[in-house]
Order: sequence, then structure tokens, then C-alpha cells
Amino acid sequence: MESNLRPLTLGEILDRTAQLYRTHFLLFAGIAAVYAGVGLVLNLIILVPVSRMNAQSMADGAQVWSFLAAFGVVMLILFLIYGATVAATTRAVAWLHLGEPATIRDAYTTTLPRLGRYLWLKVIVTFMIFLVALAAGIVFGIPVTLLGVLFSSAGAGGVIFTVLFVLLLYAAIGFFSIWMALRYSLAIPASVMENLKARKAIRRSIQLSKGSRGRIFVLWLLVAILWIVLFLMTNGFFLVYVAIQKHQLPIAFSVLQQFLDALVNTFVVPISAIGATLFYYDQRIRMEGFDIEWMMQAAGLTVPEAATEQPAAVEPPVLPEAPEPEA
Repeated sequence: MESNLRPLTLGEILDRTAQLYRTHFLLFAGIAAVYAGVGLVLNLIILVPVSRMNAQSMADGAQVWSFLAAFGVVMLILFLIYGATVAATTRAVAWLHLGEPATIRDAYTTTLPRLGRYLWLKVIVTFMIFLVALAAGIVFGIPVTLLGVLFSSAGAGGVIFTVLFVLLLYAAIGFFSIWMALRYSLAIPASVMENLKARKAIRRSIQLSKGSRGRIFVLWLLVAILWIVLFLMTNGFFLVYVAIQKHQLPIAFSVLQQFLDALVNTFVVPISAIGATLFYYDQRIRMEGFDIEWMMQAAGLTVPEAATEQPAAVEPPVLPEAPEPEA
């Protein structure tokens, strides 16, 4: 077993993320392929009826509601699969970062028993972030509307002032939502690695993320840029085609687009989870001396807390257990 645990700079964490992803590409791509593959199948199922919808069918309320219901079911299934993918990726990164072997099967089988907990955690975090943004939009939306009515009679200058005020307001709401998301960014790694329930994992994330939220934002920004670049590379032709032809894509092009989107998701989805897990360990090393604790436990000098409450063969409460190598 080889592990080099020490505080890392942002550049070192980004480099470690790329190194883990590059050297274990098939592992992480295989984990993410479950999410991307299910999404591909579901999108292809609803692709044919959607491609046949025209202005007349859009005017039919029953068809529109049927489409919205199907879309909602697809999004729910993808949410469930995405939660499982993130948890499995987190588990695999933990093993690899601590010098243990990892497989796709073991990553999923060790996290699926607590999948409901991880999904509930994501629901709470998502709800808290968007609830605050929605509440702020409602609270400030009323005076903004009144200001718009008040300044609309002031000519072009009043309209420009109102537009700038609205943009500034919603930019502030957006930045606040991002800040809240950064506070909860380590909740999934904390829940997976320390066997924490949702609310405790959120409090743990708020504690651990202090001092590194800016670094985590840089990771998110780089992942977003990578996704945008890959999206434009794979969808640029289809966007140009629609703009020139001024109608929806033929069914063959739509199918090809779905396959390319699945490839992009397979490539991009694991990166954020890898980086978040590395930040989790880095913060524990900086704030709690986890590197010393891990070396002592690896040498058999200490016993992990609550070892009698949770069998180590299933999932240790603090440190991830190495999976059995496949025959």
C-alpha cells in the first residue's frame, strides 16, 4: 500500500485529479457510463415522439402534459442514477488516493446500500440552495417591479437604470447561491467516507470547506469550461444546421447527437467528484491531521472510532476499506 498524504496546493490537487483520472480512466469512465448509458436510453425512448411533435400537437394540451410527465420521470431516474454515480466515484477515489485497489463493481456495491441517504442529502442541498435563490427573487422582485413601473415614465434613462438594477440584483443572488453550494460541496464525500447522515454531512461540509471554497470554485469553473468546450465541439455542427435550415434536426442527426452527449457526460461527470474527494482529504489533513491518523491506523497503532458499530467488511465509518481484488 502506497499513499502520500500531505497538504496540497490548488495546482497539486488539480494535477492529482488529472493524474487519477488519466491513470484510471477506464475505472471512472465505467462508473460514469452507467449514468450516461441510462440517460442515452431514456433520451432515445422519448426522442421519436418529441421529433414528431409539431405546432398542432403542441396546441394539444394532453400531448404537452404527457410529454412533461415523461420528461419529469426521465429527470427523476437520471437524478437517482447520478447520485449513485457520484457516490461510487467518491468511493473509488478514496481507495485510490489511499493506495488501495478499486473496481467498478466494488465502488457501486459498497455505496448502493446507503444510496437513499446520499440521494436525500442531494435533495436537501439542492432544495436549500434554490429555496434561498427563489425566496430572494420573490422578496426583491416586488420592489424591482415597482421601481420598473416608477422609472418607466422617466424615459430611456429610467429604463436603463431599472435593467441594470435587475441585472445587479440577480447577479448577487447567483453569487450567493454559488457560495452556498460551495459550503455544501464536501457533503457527499463526508457522508460516504464517515458514514454520516444527511444533516450531519452538511454540517461537516460547512466545517471542512472553510478556507478552501475559493479553490473548490476554481475546480468547478475549470470543469464547466471543459464541458462547454466539449459541448461546442460535439454539438457545433447541429447548432449550425438548425440555424441554417431553421427547423429541428432529422431523427438520424438527433440520435447521433444523443450518443455524443452521452460520451461527453461519461468524460466530464467523474471530474468534479474526483476533485471534491481530494479536497475533502486535503481539508482533513490541514484541519485534523488525518495523514498522521491514517499512518497510525495503517500501522495498527490505533483503532478507528466506532469500529464495533459498523462491520469493517461493509464500510468503515472513517476510512474506506480496500475492496477484495477480482479473480
